[in-house]
Amino acid sequence: MSVKLSQSETETTLLINQFKNCREQTEKICAPLELEDYVPQPIADVSPPKWHLAHSTWFFEQFLLSTFKQGYTVYDSDFAYLFNSYYNNAGDRVLRPNRGLMSRPPVRDVLAYRDYVTKEVLDFIGSGEAEKEALDILELGINHEQQHQELLVYDIKYILGHQPTFPVYGDTFNLLQESQEQRWISMEEGLYAIGFSGNGFSYDNENARHRVFLESYQISNKLVSNAEYMEFIKAGAYQDFNLWHADGWDFIQNQKLKAPLYWHQTGGEWRQYTFSGLAPIDPNLPVQHLSFYEAYAFAEWKGMRLPTEFEWEAASPQFSWGQLWEWTGSAYLPYPGFQKAAGALGEYNGKFMVNQHVLRGASVATPQGHSRATYRNFFAPPSRWIFSGIRLAKTK
Repeated sequence: MSVKLSQSETETTLLINQFKNCREQTEKICAPLELEDYVPQPIADVSPPKWHLAHSTWFFEQFLLSTFKQGYTVYDSDFAYLFNSYYNNAGDRVLRPNRGLMSRPPVRDVLAYRDYVTKEVLDFIGSGEAEKEALDILELGINHEQQHQELLVYDIKYILGHQPTFPVYGDTFNLLQESQEQRWISMEEGLYAIGFSGNGFSYDNENARHRVFLESYQISNKLVSNAEYMEFIKAGAYQDFNLWHADGWDFIQNQKLKAPLYWHQTGGEWRQYTFSGLAPIDPNLPVQHLSFYEAYAFAEWKGMRLPTEFEWEAASPQFSWGQLWEWTGSAYLPYPGFQKAAGALGEYNGKFMVNQHVLRGASVATPQGHSRATYRNFFAPPSRWIFSGIRLAKTK
């Protein structure tokens, strides 16, 4: 005899499975690491893997269990201070550049913390006591941890990629050659609907759906390749201030940059660190690990430009995307009608809507479900350790 579940029971069961898979995937990403790899923080932007494991756990404890589960006992009262990220409403925290100084608690305690909170969440949700608001927080927490899974991949690559021996992580998160012929997709002027619609999860910065007017333009069906970027380097572009924003020129001068992150020139040959180790650069793969400044300068050198985020979204059904996040020419700003949530969760997106640029698409490290055309990723213009690339556009 089969039993037909109600819609709410079905959704709850689905959330439980998503939660279990999410928690397992985070630890799977860390599986190739040595114990010593869990602690380093080479730069402020790169958080230690141990911190990611604990912070994504604290999120569930802080916003779900402590708020909604009757009689919940906090695992360790110090962990909120140690593993809060930027939520001022949630109290004091260790400053971001100091996360790598925490040799304690040890990794084994962080893993025990994860196990404790995972079991408490499953007990709470499985009891049937969770109301819709709690289930919504659970869904947000899953998506939050999935965002950290991608950041975890970035950070692990930076940690390993700055080791003297360029250690191998594994044959994963690698790019594929784009086999399609280069062509330009023509888009006509007109009004286009932008933003999330329909069922399923979305972030507040994707809402509300609205219309924008776009002039006619063309956008490439391919990402810029390593071979194309090598020509940019050979042309002396890193020495030509005319191609760069003033901030970008200051950035590459101060950092003494001459190529994308993880590129090394030895014996007259360019090589690149990948998760498979140091290897010759494949000219046919998309170029990656570029700042917004470099993406903009390359477009200038080509006599073209980066698409706006609205141009990208409007044209996205007509090209393949998902290997790299793609820099756009758009500043990260609120959509018309954007409303910030109250309290700590209101700090999730809204307070970062300044001095950031939007990237669209997804990357090979993006978890399933986060690859949607309306997803608005955002980073500061100097960011290079993210999995970022270039798609060119031009005005017709």
